[in-house]
Amino acid sequence: MKVWIVLLVAAFAAGAYAQSCSCESMKWATCDGSPCTCYVMTGDNFKQNLDCAKLVPKCYLMKAEMYRARNKLDTRTNIGGKPVETAFVDNDGIYDPDCETNGKFRAKQCNNTKECWCVNSAGVRRTDKGDENLKCEKLVETYWVRIQLTHKKVEKPVKVDQLKGAIAEAINKRYNNFNKDLVKEVQYDPDARMIVLDVKKSVGDRTNELTHMAYYMEKDVKVLPLFRSQDKFAPVVEGQKLEMENILVYYVDEEAPTFTMKHLSGGIIAVIVVVVLAVVAGLLILFFVKRRQSQRYNKAQQREMEPM
Repeated sequence: MKVWIVLLVAAFAAGAYAQSCSCESMKWATCDGSPCTCYVMTGDNFKQNLDCAKLVPKCYLMKAEMYRARNKLDTRTNIGGKPVETAFVDNDGIYDPDCETNGKFRAKQCNNTKECWCVNSAGVRRTDKGDENLKCEKLVETYWVRIQLTHKKVEKPVKVDQLKGAIAEAINKRYNNFNKDLVKEVQYDPDARMIVLDVKKSVGDRTNELTHMAYYMEKDVKVLPLFRSQDKFAPVVEGQKLEMENILVYYVDEEAPTFTMKHLSGGIIAVIVVVVLAVVAGLLILFFVKRRQSQRYNKAQQREMEPM
């Protein structure tokens, strides 16, 4: 009888351990061992170890997404404006980045090609693309993130004076105790149901990481959460849940980006060419129309003079 009791206790303990050995901050992680260790595949036969007590660095997340896409695994990807002139959005999308051992992006990215560019701490391109000789002296820190969100229709009007506190509280609880004091300002347009929040840290601050939180939130709204739990980011104001349906993220770095007109994409160049050709064609048409009108006027004058 005692043997059976011991076996039952052991089985119960093993089951409880299996449930507790999981990574709440990364749904694709595999966890096992004693003590529990977790990892995510970021390359062929390469396991990236994770600290599941924190948000997984964005660089590791992007590598995991690219690995899963290559191997045809499920990635589940399907008022405001710029805060300052130097703010920019991620127009290049996801790529397979080079990461430092601490999870930060390497300042220079080439994506396994001979075309390279410099990125900020969010992994977003901040320079023109060049060849392998491109110099990226350092990884420039993003210190300000502006997040533009739209919430779904609600039954009661949203109380603006309670909105900032509700959003800061939701960010703190959902994104691993993120410092809610960094949520500096919240703007709200009730007609468009648009929320704009500024999350900002001091220049030189390297203890708070804004970009990981912004990437997790972006996935929460655009597709499906990266967390093991599939609950989404939804602040509650006076018992009313605000479910988000659109998101746009602007990044402001400690140093301004250095984009030029030298390396415009083909689509932008095509648009510029079409606009220029349209303007030139319009000027030519206007010139010939005026010239023809002038010629008609002169001939009419001559015909009137003949009888006299």
